[in-house]
Amino acid sequence: MKKIFTLLSFVALGISANAQVVINEVYGGGGAGTSVYINDFVELINIGNTSVTLSDVSIQYASATGTFNSYNVLPTFTLAPGQKYLIEMVPSTANTVGTVLPLADYQVTNNTNFSGTNYNGGFNMSGSNGKVAIVQGAPGAPVQATGPVSAGVLDFVGYGTANLFEGTAAAPATDATKSAQRKIPVVDTNSNVNDFEVKAPTPENKSTSLSTGDIAKLKFNLVRNTKVTNEISFGEKANIKIYNVSGSLVKSASVEKNTSLNVSSLPKGVYVVTGEVNGETVSQKIVKQ
Repeated sequence: MKKIFTLLSFVALGISANAQVVINEVYGGGGAGTSVYINDFVELINIGNTSVTLSDVSIQYASATGTFNSYNVLPTFTLAPGQKYLIEMVPSTANTVGTVLPLADYQVTNNTNFSGTNYNGGFNMSGSNGKVAIVQGAPGAPVQATGPVSAGVLDFVGYGTANLFEGTAAAPATDATKSAQRKIPVVDTNSNVNDFEVKAPTPENKSTSLSTGDIAKLKFNLVRNTKVTNEISFGEKANIKIYNVSGSLVKSASVEKNTSLNVSSLPKGVYVVTGEVNGETVSQKIVKQ
């Protein structure tokens, strides 16, 4: 959801106007008799073209017709372009049905009422209908969401029979075997009904989501060798940036078509390479061996 941020918001977020984090997937069917996954989850994604650091942001959940009464403040985290952030809801009593999620970037093990009461367990999300918001606050001062355009709301998803949503209607209803997730290529038009579809859940964390072809289908062969020893081979001319798994920029360069870039100085690991080719933002994951 694109917002006009106040100066405080820009300082707290540490991002530029063309980089933003939105809700990418919502699954509330965890632990039920036919559940695919054992716990509920919410997945965020950076749909911008620069790295983003978020601080003092809370996640909030409400039932289809309820109000946002409690919150959990996420730890400060950084996402590279296209990188995802997996938030797992851990119930006070453990679920026993479903596959264990990929390692979550953050587990919600409690939530706090805006009156100050703390509750054990993550949000007990509905498997079919509900509302989720990510909300910018200040240090020690979370902001309560009241709707998709209320103060501080960075993104908002209403699904199923939710009475609040972005645009003209909510995203489709989910169930124990399906989540609400952004269509590919990933965009945010501030319309839950248009931006989301219901499919089999696809939870990804920061480490597994560095391949960002979802955002811009790989119309161009930017990187030709995704397993790299000392050099990255490029199939297109571009100004490229390389991010590590923590979302930090580690190298930038201008490359020509059919040339290579020496990256022997980079430690072994997973990286994401981004570049703009013919006006399209293209990102690809590489593994430095």
